[in-house]
Amino acid sequence: MADSKTSSSTADEWTVEKALAAHDITIPEEVNSPITFFHIIERLKTTKRQGWTRHGIHDGESIADHMHRMSVMVMFAPPSIRASLNIDKCIKMAMLHDIAESVVGDITPSDDMPRDEKSRREAVTVDFFVERLLGSAHGGDDVSAAEMHAVWHEFENGTIDGVPSSSLERDFVQDVDKIEMLLQMAEYERKHGVNLEEFTYSATKIRMPVMRAWADEIIANRVKQTTAAGPTVASREQQDAYYGKS
Repeated sequence: MADSKTSSSTADEWTVEKALAAHDITIPEEVNSPITFFHIIERLKTTKRQGWTRHGIHDGESIADHMHRMSVMVMFAPPSIRASLNIDKCIKMAMLHDIAESVVGDITPSDDMPRDEKSRREAVTVDFFVERLLGSAHGGDDVSAAEMHAVWHEFENGTIDGVPSSSLERDFVQDVDKIEMLLQMAEYERKHGVNLEEFTYSATKIRMPVMRAWADEIIANRVKQTTAAGPTVASREQQDAYYGKS
C-alpha cells in the first residue's frame, strides 16, 4: 500500500493537465495542427502582470504586452554590444521567454514559491507544448518546436543543447526583461501617482554595464511622487530568491 503522505503529495502536485482543465482548455486526443497551441497562448494576451495588480493597478499590461516591448527593445541593442549579439535569437528569446506563463500564470517574488517549483512548472509546460502540441507528429514543424525549446531553456536555465553554457544573448535579454519592467514602473508612477520604489531593486540584478546605464537613466528620470510609497509586496529576500542573489 502506498504511503498516504506520498499519495496525497502526488495528488496535489501541479500538472499541466490540471492547469489546463482549470482554465477550461481541452486538448483533443489527436492534435493535427498548431491551432490548439495558438489558442492556449491567447492567455498571454489576457493575463495581467501580477506585480502591478498587487499594487492596485488593475488595468495594467498583459504578459504579451511585456514581451512585445522587450522584442522591440532588443532590435535597438546598444551599438557597443550589438555586433557581438545574435539579434535574431535575442528577439525569439524575448518573444518566448514567458510563454509557459500561458499555463502556469505570472508567478512573482511575492508569491514566495520556491524557485525550483516555479522552474519545474514552466519546464514541464514547455515540454508539453513541444511533445504534445507541436512538431511534425502534430502537423507542425520539428525544427521550430526544437528551436522554441532550446531558446527557452537557454534563457531560463543557461543551458545550450542541455549543457550549462554562458551566453551573451541570455545576459542581454535577461537585462532587457528587467529594464522593460523599470520602464513600466516609471510609466505607472507617472500615470497613477503611486510610488513603486520596490521595483527599482531589480536594477541591482542587471549584469551588463551598458544595460545598467539604461536602467540608471530610467530611475533618474522618474517623476518624483509626493505620495508615500505603497505597501511593499515583495521583500528583498523574496526578490533575491526570485532573481538570484548575484
